[in-house]
Amino acid sequence: MKGNNTQKGFASSALIGVIVFVVVVGTVAYLTVSKQSQNTMEPTADHVVPMEGDQSMTGEVMKGDEMKAGDDAMTKKDGGVMMQKYTGTVLAGTSAPLLDFNKADYDAAVRSGKLVVLYFYANWCPVCKAEFPKAQAAFNALTTDEVIGFRVNYKDNETDKDEEALARQFGVPYQHTKVFLKDGKQVLKAPDQWDAARYTVEIQKALTQ
Repeated sequence: MKGNNTQKGFASSALIGVIVFVVVVGTVAYLTVSKQSQNTMEPTADHVVPMEGDQSMTGEVMKGDEMKAGDDAMTKKDGGVMMQKYTGTVLAGTSAPLLDFNKADYDAAVRSGKLVVLYFYANWCPVCKAEFPKAQAAFNALTTDEVIGFRVNYKDNETDKDEEALARQFGVPYQHTKVFLKDGKQVLKAPDQWDAARYTVEIQKALTQ
């Protein structure tokens, strides 16, 4: 009888040991799987997964946003009006460029509200050839960025339809005529020949009007 009780006690202890072992192994396995799942789903500080519209992006994503903002700032002038970058050939000037005319640049300049200086030039005209370097010298000396100039071909073999239309619009009588525009409106038209000093005086006068 005593032997049977001993055997039963041993069997019970063994069963309890097996149960405890199974519970411990199961608990360890569950914790291990849970930890691995969290590591897979939650990004670390070194690897942030950018979400659409997320303002907390880091690394190259944020750098790209900053570059885009910089590009926008470069093309916004006068209260946020979008400005087209000028594409024409620069003939003189740094702060205030004097460009070879093209309609896209001209339209953008007029929209900007800057003082626009038009010089109607013919490549066969000796007066134009003598005067235009004076205009270039004046633009090279300007330090303001509120002026933009254009050399507009007039009745020569380089004149296009846009230039012909511009001459008609402002009633240009002949080559070497100067036309000043402010806010898109004509403020001066002068067909006489100027030197560099006269350009400087007239430009400063128009800026203060």
